[in-house]
Amino acid sequence: MTVEPRTEAGDVLTEVIMRTFRLYGAFLDAAEVMTKPVGLTAAWWQVLGAVLHEPLPVSGIAREMSLTRQSVQRIADVLVEKGLAEYLPNPAHRRAKLFRPTAAGYAAVDSLRAAQHAFTNKVSSQVDLDELKTTLKVMRQLVTAVDDVKRPAGASSG
Repeated sequence: MTVEPRTEAGDVLTEVIMRTFRLYGAFLDAAEVMTKPVGLTAAWWQVLGAVLHEPLPVSGIAREMSLTRQSVQRIADVLVEKGLAEYLPNPAHRRAKLFRPTAAGYAAVDSLRAAQHAFTNKVSSQVDLDELKTTLKVMRQLVTAVDDVKRPAGASSG
């Protein structure tokens, strides 16, 4: 087994990964606080948020959010049971139904807006806007790079 040489860029990326884990945990904690008063969980909000603009099959949500299809399926089934979402026929695939929020699901997410904006405005006020924009750009590049590395050799990206 060949050991790859250590690089400065690799060390910096490792630190970015560790800070990302820490940040993700902090965002989940904040989301739980925001969602509890409206009867949601952070995971429910995450799944509903993935389909606010267009319905997707569960596998599409899982891919978009880098979650397992099984975990998204469990959450989707609970959301349907609670009347916050529904399954629709999928013209592109008979068995993979589309998932979307119901009016109650949209209302639940909408009721989070004030808390979400208060949180994001408070946090973002402590970081320069241009740096936030650069961070977003770099995060998108990292997602693409990780997806490229994970993709089997010869597989297309699209």
